[in-house]
Amino acid sequence: MGRLIDESGLDGYPALHRWSVEHPDRFWAEVWDRCGVLGDRGTVILDGSGGVDWTDVRFFPDARLNVAENILDGRGADDDTMFVEVGEPRDGGTTPVVREFTRGEVRREVAAFARALTGVGVAAGDRVAAWMPNVAETAIAMLGAAAIGAVFVSTSPDFGVDGVLDRFGQVEPVVLVVADGYRYGGKRLDCLDRLEAIRPELASLRRVVLVGDLDGRGAPPQGVDRIADARSWDDFVGPHRGGALASFERFGFDHPWYVLFSSGTTGVPKCIVHRAGGVLLQHLKEHQFHCDIRRGDRVAYYTTCGWMMWNWLMSVPASGAAAVLYDGSPFHPGPEVLPSLVDRLGITFLGISAKYLDSLRKAGVCAREVAPMPTLRSMASTGSPLSPETNEWAVRTWPEGTHLASISGGTDLCSCFVLGDPTSPAYPGELQRPGLGMAVEVVGPDGTPVGVGERGELVCTRPFPSRPLGFWGDDDGSRYRGAYFDKWPGVWAHGDFASWTPHGGMVLHGRSDTTLNPGGVRIGTAEIYRRVEEIPEVVESLVFGQEVDDDTRIVLLVRLADGATLDDDLVERVKRTIRLGCTPRHVPAVVAAVADLPRTRSGKLAELAVSDAVNGRPVRNTSALANAEVLDDIAALAALRV
Repeated sequence: MGRLIDESGLDGYPALHRWSVEHPDRFWAEVWDRCGVLGDRGTVILDGSGGVDWTDVRFFPDARLNVAENILDGRGADDDTMFVEVGEPRDGGTTPVVREFTRGEVRREVAAFARALTGVGVAAGDRVAAWMPNVAETAIAMLGAAAIGAVFVSTSPDFGVDGVLDRFGQVEPVVLVVADGYRYGGKRLDCLDRLEAIRPELASLRRVVLVGDLDGRGAPPQGVDRIADARSWDDFVGPHRGGALASFERFGFDHPWYVLFSSGTTGVPKCIVHRAGGVLLQHLKEHQFHCDIRRGDRVAYYTTCGWMMWNWLMSVPASGAAAVLYDGSPFHPGPEVLPSLVDRLGITFLGISAKYLDSLRKAGVCAREVAPMPTLRSMASTGSPLSPETNEWAVRTWPEGTHLASISGGTDLCSCFVLGDPTSPAYPGELQRPGLGMAVEVVGPDGTPVGVGERGELVCTRPFPSRPLGFWGDDDGSRYRGAYFDKWPGVWAHGDFASWTPHGGMVLHGRSDTTLNPGGVRIGTAEIYRRVEEIPEVVESLVFGQEVDDDTRIVLLVRLADGATLDDDLVERVKRTIRLGCTPRHVPAVVAAVADLPRTRSGKLAELAVSDAVNGRPVRNTSALANAEVLDDIAALAALRV
């Protein structure tokens, strides 16, 4: 980033960002060239007027590229490490299971998988699905599909039958890659019973490819004889091994690469179709400019294959770095797992969630005392706003000088709107900068920009390369336009409640569709969470609005630490902490203790689901929830009855 600013002749990041937004054709051409994209760029960078309908605007309309070629061959030699796969300890041990793969090994296996796909008739545009843990075979399946122009979809193995079918059933995959099981928290979890129920419902499948995990990584899978059209990974790929792809077919910039699924808070999951060139270009920009990822680095992001950060991680080798694929619990066999891995594997960039950092803080873990981690330069936090308190704690307890950046974007764009700037100071509780090339604004109810410190909706006012191609099955584009552009024509409304800071950074106050509105005053949920996190007896909390007498009252649900009791004293302390830290309007009318809180399978608390359940509305897409059963207990709480 510093070199880019110096060579631009512009005075610092704000000027560079302004130039990148005002001259998108010049900026995105510079990204293509500087980041070393392999392919034919063409002469036209931006085609279209940028009017109300964003679908009229096309980036690189004449470009031809293959994303698998870029990831496999980008800035790397055959003997460079490309993937480091890490799994939980086995048989009661304490040492994680590690497998390393060079670029040459991955190239050859991707070539074999691609040939195996064509051998069963898979062609460009067909869908290849993975219901898999975060292991090397998942990455190889994605790259093999992309190599021949097939569209990749994935989700994590903890999804149930309905959750898998709600997603994969919409896109009709022709090949399904699935593990016989996986490990989490020291437990051995079988997928075969669920697979037996899923397979008959996916009539489009020509082949099921089973990957072994239950008997150890790389072992022959169990259950091949139980599943129709199933083959083991080795039986499917093995006959096609024996060399790299002779060449990569290059497709248009807008050729579909991924289908990602919405988080499931608005009905049946949206199938969001992402364009290959746009997502790759965004990832290269974010990795190299904003995250300072370089050739030879090792990059880990704690994620499942059902979260867009997995897709983000998959692009890392295009910058010459190795991707570290961690699968399992970050707290098994203890909270020192990730810091120890950073130290042992020489990780230079670590991505985690704000919730993970807060859990470490509450557990009293000082990461730099676990291990020195001399290679770590950068950390990124996403998933929810990182509170100033946890931010300051992380700076004190992780290696000195590590650049910690909150980043925020989403499944909808498979990239970020706001993220880090390694050339500028970072301030606790703030996201440092709007992304280069992203025309990010904060606007009020009338759609006009608000001033510093004023809260409003996070929007993007100009097209960007990784905006979705559309939603699967949305032939007239009405659902796509309704999701992002109905509020203000020609402006992408992202659904985040935000404000600018005097430093040019941003504070996120929670999702705008879960923003509280007691007495007509808009309150972001993140403001309340920040204060509740200060109370040691509270392990976790969820806040939502309950409709009462034509108004909304704030309800706070808390999960308490072992031995803690929600007595009058603790309730008063919770309210006093919120009142002093925020305003009297932020104080919940009801504080209630619960045994558990509902969350999506990617770990996000499901505020909308609770609000729907308590307010008597149908709960949207319970299959996206990891523990939907707790909603009945919450809705039945006597404390919530009016």
